Amino acid sequence: MNAQICAAIRSRAIVELYYEGGKRRVEPHCHGISMAGKEVLRAFQTAGFSESGQPVGWKLFEVAKIISFSQTGATFLNNRQEYNPNDHGMRRIHCRV
Repeated sequence: MNAQICAAIRSRAIVELYYEGGKRRVEPHCHGISMAGKEVLRAFQTAGFSESGQPVGWKLFEVAKIISFSQTGATFLNNRQEYNPNDHGMRRIHCRV
């Protein structure tokens, strides 16, 4: 899935993914290894399911928990506010916008 994630990030694709109980729509910004050693995706969620009750905002998704991942055909133009390309939640970055 890493190649799919990096391709979506490079093309600024809006993505739908199924994660922990529901479908979410996200703008993927950064993919890498977390401080805990897990593959993760930092994305801005714009719609969909949220366990926390916050369906909009910055989220860190564990790649192993993503059930499905598909580009919607739409893209986003600009990085979201508060985006940090040197994400401090990651010890190694594979790809980023």
